[in-house]
Amino acid sequence: MARPLTGIRVLDLTRVLAGPYCTMLLGDMGAEIIKIEEPARGDDSRAYPPFSKGISAYYANLNRNKKSLALNLKDNKAREALYKLIKISDVIVENYKPGTMAKLGLSYETVRRLNPRIIYASISGFGQFGPYKDRPGYDIIAQAMSGIMSVTGWPDTPPTRTGTAIGDVLGGLNCCVGILAALNNRNKTGRGERIDISLLDCAVSAMETLIQIYTAEKRVPGRTGNRYEFIYPYDSFPAKNGWVVIAIGNDTLWKKFCGVINRPDLLASEKFALNRGRVQASRELKELLSEWTASLEINDIVSLLLANSIPCAPINDVAAVVADEHIAGAREMILNVEHPIEGTMKITGCPIRFSEAGDRFYAKAPLLGEHSAEILENLLNMPVEGVKYFVFG
Repeated sequence: MARPLTGIRVLDLTRVLAGPYCTMLLGDMGAEIIKIEEPARGDDSRAYPPFSKGISAYYANLNRNKKSLALNLKDNKAREALYKLIKISDVIVENYKPGTMAKLGLSYETVRRLNPRIIYASISGFGQFGPYKDRPGYDIIAQAMSGIMSVTGWPDTPPTRTGTAIGDVLGGLNCCVGILAALNNRNKTGRGERIDISLLDCAVSAMETLIQIYTAEKRVPGRTGNRYEFIYPYDSFPAKNGWVVIAIGNDTLWKKFCGVINRPDLLASEKFALNRGRVQASRELKELLSEWTASLEINDIVSLLLANSIPCAPINDVAAVVADEHIAGAREMILNVEHPIEGTMKITGCPIRFSEAGDRFYAKAPLLGEHSAEILENLLNMPVEGVKYFVFG
């Protein structure tokens, strides 16, 4: 069966991470993605490490299932080619600084006149309006200003950025959701839509309960390490050969857990009997439980607790993730695809699965301008001999 977005054409004027992550998801679900890149240079991330046979693996992972059309958007005839594409496309995604698209002759008003059904999605650091809209926006800035860094780390460490660029990923993910909603609405109304995604907005939204702590209690949340604010034990613990997490989500599990580790004294303690008391005494309880976990290997802890339906897991490093039989094996979240030049390379798989849409498909990431002639001639009926002019004009 066709994939869910088969027949949807997306013009991708994005670069680096947030925008390409959004269009990667759309492409994974079957949309035709035409990536518009600057001639000679292309997406900035083409120069980002790590490299595989001279190709950026960073770029290749985020830009699978896409076609590359190299156009100099400062050139009038190149913009003419893009205008023709806009008329036959469903979605345009861009992540330039607000105002840049208008300077290129590609404002929402211009694009909407060309195609009233177009879904026009913009991703920026601070959104298309507001006092901060003209500030440069990056992942670390969204993490800093949203409060994420203020609650990441330990009480005695400085505010800390998350290990992955979560602000960019959240921006791309929310943009994808917005596009899907707009496409659904267009099916009912026949009208296009303007979507405005701010990395800062997305990061603030992801703060969820931490914002409510302040609004409800007027208490500013701080850094608590791996401990969860409202439940304990819900934390990381040392093992002989690494670390594990244990997640005791309620008092029933706590009772079972104390039995499994043969600590009836903990269960009998009034201080630890209920979750509220365990949260208040979390530091003391962590020391007690760490004595037990530190005496065992990771696999012994995980096997014992899971055998008794107590949530527990190893803290994997990336090597363990790539080798995991569930993640990389059964779920195919790490898999081999065709390398853009030769052989194969590993990418992360799409986390969205459908029961009726057939097998997932991953076409290799494109070389810069690889599909320029194909798109200009076959879609736009522009002669091949004029391709170089449109690409490099």
